[in-house]
Amino acid sequence: MTDSNRASGTTPASGTTPASGNQPVLFVGAGPGDPELITLKGARMLAEAELVIWAGSLIHPDVLGHCHPSAEIHDSAGLDLEAIVSLMSEGYRAGRRVVRLHTGDPAIYGAIGEQMDELDRAEVPYEVVPGVSSFAASAAALKVELTAPEISQTVILTRRAGRTPVPEGQDLVSLASHHATICLFLSVGQIGEVVGDLAEHYPMNTPIAVVANASWPEQRIVRGELRDIADKVRGAGINRTAMIVVGDVLHPVETRSKLYDAGFAHGYRSADTPAGDQHDRGGA
Repeated sequence: MTDSNRASGTTPASGTTPASGNQPVLFVGAGPGDPELITLKGARMLAEAELVIWAGSLIHPDVLGHCHPSAEIHDSAGLDLEAIVSLMSEGYRAGRRVVRLHTGDPAIYGAIGEQMDELDRAEVPYEVVPGVSSFAASAAALKVELTAPEISQTVILTRRAGRTPVPEGQDLVSLASHHATICLFLSVGQIGEVVGDLAEHYPMNTPIAVVANASWPEQRIVRGELRDIADKVRGAGINRTAMIVVGDVLHPVETRSKLYDAGFAHGYRSADTPAGDQHDRGGA
């Protein structure tokens, strides 16, 4: 199988028939840190794994408590792409159950695409088990609805350009023009520049929060406004492993959704109609 097969969708890698007795390599989302926030399937896959390659610089070590005591564990923090793929391929060909454990959800800033490309070239089948992303854990920590009615119905997941550039038109200044809820990954080390970019479109009294190590025992939350958040974050010594959330949804929300409005009908509930309205609707 080649990488072009996966791109075309004609022969997806997860559909490759494993060698007799061999299990596909599993990319598993570890969740945001709390070992209880990994999915049931993810925890089961770790318990059954014989070889685990984990992102040790990003995943809370307690998550490894789901692993079998006999599992061989490698920290990918000091490995390059070739070494990681080699471990996965060799483990698969030896008939071992292999888990590549990524932080949060592997599909978001997990760099799994290049790993899957290499496994395609090596004709090694794989599957992906999703996980809880740190943006969801941050919203939980902040006790906020990211899509508050009449305030924001759009959530933008992004990062500020750094050593890794962003495509044209996806820079933070451009995205800020939508006035949506923005969750910024991998950007807290540039908090001053982040504020400068956001200030092009958001007023300086816009609420903003930084959640460091969301769901970890050492989780910290810094709240403020665009005008003061940079100083607060620097004062707290937060410069990595943090989510930035910005938008008016961080204010107390007084609007109500239609979903549970007694006067709003949908496929599972009829609307309550005030008695005085029955004549207008043709009632007796």
